[in-house]
Amino acid sequence: MSGGDPATDPGGPLGLHRWSEPTIVVLALLALASGFGQFGVVAALGDVSRQLGRVAAGGTIADKVGLSATDLGIGLAVIRLASLGSLPIIGAADRLGRRRVILVVTIGGLAATGAAAASPAYWWFVVIFALGRPLLSATNALAGVMAAEETGAHDRAAAVALIAAGYGVGAGVSAVVHSLAAAALGFRGIFALAVVPLVAVVLLQNRVEEPSRFMVAEAASEHPTPVLGAIGSAYRSRVVVVCLVTFAIAVVSGPANSFVFLYAQDVRHQAGWVTALMVVAAGALGLVGLLGGRWLSDHVGRRATGTLAVVAIALTATLAYTGSSAALVVGYVLGVMAGSLLAPALGSLLTELFPTSVRASATGWSVTASVVGAVVGLVAFGAVADVNNRFASAAEVTFLPVACAGALFWLLPETKGREPESLWPDRAEPSGAPG
Repeated sequence: MSGGDPATDPGGPLGLHRWSEPTIVVLALLALASGFGQFGVVAALGDVSRQLGRVAAGGTIADKVGLSATDLGIGLAVIRLASLGSLPIIGAADRLGRRRVILVVTIGGLAATGAAAASPAYWWFVVIFALGRPLLSATNALAGVMAAEETGAHDRAAAVALIAAGYGVGAGVSAVVHSLAAAALGFRGIFALAVVPLVAVVLLQNRVEEPSRFMVAEAASEHPTPVLGAIGSAYRSRVVVVCLVTFAIAVVSGPANSFVFLYAQDVRHQAGWVTALMVVAAGALGLVGLLGGRWLSDHVGRRATGTLAVVAIALTATLAYTGSSAALVVGYVLGVMAGSLLAPALGSLLTELFPTSVRASATGWSVTASVVGAVVGLVAFGAVADVNNRFASAAEVTFLPVACAGALFWLLPETKGREPESLWPDRAEPSGAPG
């Protein structure tokens, strides 16, 4: 149970759920749909580059894949920047309700992703896909918020891990389908498949519940002023630290994940079946990472787990691009495991450090910082790679410094084993200074 507090135990007055109950599973399915839609641009980047660019005989990256690393990096950065639009969307969930917003953005995001299949040129593709990116980013963020709000301290890390697993499965399915059927489908077929999760979400919409914590907060006599992303002064230092962490992580994950399949297929010339096996192996170790991250978060602490994971993310991403097929496979698989290790700790912190009235807005700022970090990483990685046509140099320059960001977790209070309500300054610390 969650520490014996009748107000926050599953089945108590808040009506909280276990992490494995249908209410949480449905949210994981929404995250799965988000992962499938968003990861298509990564899985099919090589096809997009070849079909909408120009492959030529030569030794440059542009000759090999059709577009320069700089063009690809800028295009991916534009798509990432579009996710900045998710801030007002996620923040709106603090006023309009979690359920209403997550359903609208998921359906809209998948529809826009499917429309990218008709792109006549590379920059048209970038623009069309970018229209759906903020919507699906909001889906994933809100699914994590809702799952955390629906569970007590004992189940929260597991619920957040399940949402991360859902997103990972969706992304993995997209990658496997592309690896095995790229010749038959091409990038247009991959994006057209977004209609499948779109139909599934429409069928599941009545199973999505409004979190009880939100309904309790909504019934309160006082409500926050509806200002975009407004965060009270007592929580701003926490938001800043969380944003610095997510910014640093995205500097690595943005380019590392976005270029990996292009690098595998068009630079390392890795067979499609090998790429598919790599993704499946990453999925298996990703599950191990989620389980390990959940256990470490609940027994060792959110901060220690986060620090370990950030260092591992930077090192494994660098390994993946060192120049051999074996390093690519090992680095990618272990990198997915490291990212999965991080998810329960960081997701739990985002819920536990902020009250319900501003929780979605705080999550929105975290997503915004992640977007900016990914853009910085993509542009830097692409530019360095083009200088000497070596991805290894780009990885070393862009990824390795981020390992130091793991220390930022120690600027936040440890939240292991505590309910969110006990960590809010207006209750736990009357002075208003977060611990």
